Amino acid sequence: MNLLLTGGTGLIGRALCQRLLADGHQITVWSRRPDKVAALCGAQVRGVAELAQLDGEAFDAVVNLAGAPIADRPWTAKRKAVLWSSRVSLTEHLVQWIGRQTRKPEVMVSGSAVGWYGDGGNAEITEQSPARAEYTHTLCDAWEAAAKRVSSYGVRLCIMRTGLVVSAEGGFLARLKPPFKLGLGGPIGSGEQYMPWVHRDDIIKLIVWLLHSSDCKGAYNATAPHPVTNREFARELGRALGRPAVLPLPAFVLKLALGEMSRLLLTGQRALPAKAQAQGFRFDYQHLETALAAATQNK
Repeated sequence: MNLLLTGGTGLIGRALCQRLLADGHQITVWSRRPDKVAALCGAQVRGVAELAQLDGEAFDAVVNLAGAPIADRPWTAKRKAVLWSSRVSLTEHLVQWIGRQTRKPEVMVSGSAVGWYGDGGNAEITEQSPARAEYTHTLCDAWEAAAKRVSSYGVRLCIMRTGLVVSAEGGFLARLKPPFKLGLGGPIGSGEQYMPWVHRDDIIKLIVWLLHSSDCKGAYNATAPHPVTNREFARELGRALGRPAVLPLPAFVLKLALGEMSRLLLTGQRALPAKAQAQGFRFDYQHLETALAAATQNK
């Protein structure tokens, strides 16, 4: 296949490029840093700065993973504008470009996040569950709405509501390792909020499966089958690193330091991949213990 990617230089995108190249596909990455694409994604991957450079070229599939990191800094008005532009505005532009092409791709897999549901408390959440109105829902809902417009062009659309991605090569785990290695890790707030996680290898596997499964469409929870609470996650990470994980981080400290963004850490979703599993997808990393063991094997 000839594939177009956004977010190709990110944590998921880089690994996806390697998998697609190994499968013999052609890949183009639309990026703000096209000169870095070959080094980050593979020498055979083409980078372009503008979609107009691709006018008239036929793509079989599009994978839309772009989005500025949501937990890098507090959600000031300026930061919210960046988060919106890198997700919603970019997806709108991508879909408009697809609409102008003579030959449309057969399928688009587009990113979203379990933040679409808002704070889910202890309730099990499937793709049929309602959302709670808050900032993450507003952002993800607009992001998904922008992607859904591609369906009007006859393109099959799959949306991935992704959880926290466990990987040895970066992401949120890279931020947690240093304090946990020093024995300073522990539960956040009450520790009872759920953390819907997924191993990066399973995300790649899911994307490839969605691309090739013509009966798959709509939203999918891209989360492992066994979500854990924050307290359980801290305990398992401490165990994987051979360190204690008992020092709590009080909620009020996070609220003072991060403001509204503290809700990312103090709330959660007990999200289950009900739809993917019902359609036959199998996760290689179903339990957090094995996922963390793989991601911390070099400690």
